[in-house]
Amino acid sequence: MLRIAVPNKGALSEPASEMLQEAGYKQRKDRRELVLVDSDNDVEFFFLRPRDIAVYVGSGRLDIGITGRDLLLDSGADAEEIMQLGFAGSTFRYATRPGTAKEVGEFGGMTVATSFAGLVTKHLADHGVDASVVRLDGAVETAIQLGVAEIIADVVETGTTLRNAGLEIIGEPILRSEAVVIRRTGEDGEEPKVRQFLRRMHGVLVARRYVMMDYDIRVEQVERAVALTPGLESPTVSPLHHEGWVAVRSMVPSQDAQRIMDELYDLGARAILTTGIHACRL
Repeated sequence: MLRIAVPNKGALSEPASEMLQEAGYKQRKDRRELVLVDSDNDVEFFFLRPRDIAVYVGSGRLDIGITGRDLLLDSGADAEEIMQLGFAGSTFRYATRPGTAKEVGEFGGMTVATSFAGLVTKHLADHGVDASVVRLDGAVETAIQLGVAEIIADVVETGTTLRNAGLEIIGEPILRSEAVVIRRTGEDGEEPKVRQFLRRMHGVLVARRYVMMDYDIRVEQVERAVALTPGLESPTVSPLHHEGWVAVRSMVPSQDAQRIMDELYDLGARAILTTGIHACRL
C-alpha cells in the first residue's frame, strides 16, 4: 500500500486535497482524521503538519508527500522534489527598514529573524555572509520593531504587510516556492504505484490547463483553423452530413480559448463550443 503524506492545515491543505480528489483518490470529510485508507486505490493518506512532511518522507516512514518547496529545503531532510503542483506559489525575500542594507552582502554582523532558519542559514553561508539567525514562528515583521533583529526573511506575496510595518524588500529572492511532490532522496521512482500516482497528478495539471474545443468549418478553411487549434498530437477532423463542412475537435489552452474562438469565428467556423476536461492521460 502506498503511504502518502498530505498537509493537514494551512494554505497547502485544501488545494492538495482538492487535487487528490480530482485525481480519483478518497479524501477525509472530518478535518480531525489523521489517517485515511483508500482501499480502492491501495493508498493510505497521513494528514500531517506541512513542516513535518519532509522529515517523515526523508526518514522512509512514508513513500511520498505533498509539501512546499520552502518547507522541504528548510527541513534539511533526506528528501527531494519530484513534481511541481502549480499551487501555493510564493516568493521568499529579505526585508528591513529603509537605509539598513541594500543587499545580502551587507548583512555581516547583523541578526536575521525568520521562520525558516535552515533555509536562511544556508543562503547566508552560500553568500559568505557571517550573520546570526533567529528562528521565530510567524509574524516575523515585528522582530525589527522589537529589536530582536535588523533583517527579516519571510514569504512575500504582495508585500503589503511589510510596507505597513515600515519595511522594504531588499535583494534578490531567496527562493520561489510552490507545492511539490517529494520522495526520499535516491528512492526508485519506477515503483508502479508511485508512477501511477504521478500520472494521475500530471493528468489533473493538464486537465486544469486545457479545454476541449469543438467547431464546424468549411473544408477549404480546415488548414487555417487547424493551425489555430493544433492540439497535443493532432486534432480530430470528421466529415459532416452537410457536404463541404467538417467537425473539428482539439484540446486548447484554457487561457487562450476566448481569443481562439474569436479567430475561428472570423474564419467562418460555427457551433464553436468549449467543455472542461476533468481528467486525462497523455
